[in-house]
Amino acid sequence: MTDKSRILWEQKKERLLERMRKLAERDVCLAFSGGADSSLLLYLARQAAEERGTKLYALTFDTTLHPRTDMRAAERTAAEAGVVQKVIPVDELAELPEIRNNPPDRCYLCKRLLFQKALKEAEALGAETVIEGSNADDLGEYRPGLKAVRELGIASPLADTGFTKVEVRRYAGELGISTAERPSSPCMATRLPYGARLEAEKLKKLEQAEEALRKLGFCQVRARLHGEILRLEVELEELLRAAGEAKKILQIMRGLGFAYITLDLEGFRSGSMDEKLTPSV
Repeated sequence: MTDKSRILWEQKKERLLERMRKLAERDVCLAFSGGADSSLLLYLARQAAEERGTKLYALTFDTTLHPRTDMRAAERTAAEAGVVQKVIPVDELAELPEIRNNPPDRCYLCKRLLFQKALKEAEALGAETVIEGSNADDLGEYRPGLKAVRELGIASPLADTGFTKVEVRRYAGELGISTAERPSSPCMATRLPYGARLEAEKLKKLEQAEEALRKLGFCQVRARLHGEILRLEVELEELLRAAGEAKKILQIMRGLGFAYITLDLEGFRSGSMDEKLTPSV
């Protein structure tokens, strides 16, 4: 790294920290999932709150549509940071009947529900601000949930200060945050095409399929269901290894009840169900 790039990097970090100091002038709540983005904000918000003498609350949603690994990661990271964590149970399929057929605006509807609950919890705690972890890269993708974030006045300091996902991981790594390299973990509804029926048992099996692939040593994975066809995504450099372990993978997936199993030759890519859509936020 050149001296100039090092200076620019330090200035960018300082802008983010100064933004966090401003947000923490009064008690603040952070929507905390346990991923790299919200974990970085957790540590910075804790520092800012300590400097300001205010309180920080980490709000974690225990939801039907998110994998259990998210909750475990969030609990672990909150404990490491020494921050008070408030768990909010949410059953999206029961509370939002309109998302059961997985509409293209599902993320907007879900985020609106979650952040309305976050605002209500913040009010009960006496906190004036709710923060969330969207980064600058999210602004160029199909993220209808960002519309809900903006409508409800939720603060997005990473996006506001131009932090990309790579920069988030870099900064989190510098701070020694354990989730710095944790793979992204979007909600399980993204594993089915828009218009497909969302059922808790089906989503659970897809979660189990992904967990099984991770236990085999694959890092970035997705198990996506198209009718009776299960489409598995692993990183491109791991395709040959996955093909070599086809017999083992087939046995596991059929044990979970999937009849037809395919390996996607394009490899892992976040948001592959959105490839025919365009950003609308």
